[in-house]
Amino acid sequence: MKRLLVCTGLLAASLFAVAQQKPAASPAEKATGTVGGHTVTIDYSAPSVKGREGQLFGKDGRISKDPHYPIWRAGANAATTLTTDGAIKVGDINVPASKYTLFVDISDPDNWTLVVNKKTGEWGLAYDASQDLGKTKMDMSKPSSMVEKLKYTIADGKLTLAWENHQASVPLSAQ
Repeated sequence: MKRLLVCTGLLAASLFAVAQQKPAASPAEKATGTVGGHTVTIDYSAPSVKGREGQLFGKDGRISKDPHYPIWRAGANAATTLTTDGAIKVGDINVPASKYTLFVDISDPDNWTLVVNKKTGEWGLAYDASQDLGKTKMDMSKPSSMVEKLKYTIADGKLTLAWENHQASVPLSAQ
């Protein structure tokens, strides 16, 4: 009987331990803002630098190993999405109310281009250029300090993404 109780206790403890999951390496995040009365949301998974500072961007960087390089999924896991409930302008792209996938052309690590793509629902690396709604240059700057976890913000009339030693933004306005 003791043996049965001990085995049952060990089984319960092991099931409890398995149920305790580690946090996701690239957790799901959301940035939401208002542009001309329209709600704009970016859903993305946020990777971390994890000691790879200076090794992510550039022709020999970690991101250059992705099959669609120099197009970057601008996040991790599932594709990064932009959803707007009204017509907006992203840089010089007219974006009707709908859901889109965002990519970034990082062929020049210091001059990025935001890509708004009409195809949605794919895993992050499934880029199809024939589905591009448009492309727009981003304003580049260096953050005041290294950004460990990828961060999108929608504020002050612009969409900004920051990661590692790069920060890129594009103006947002209502149509």
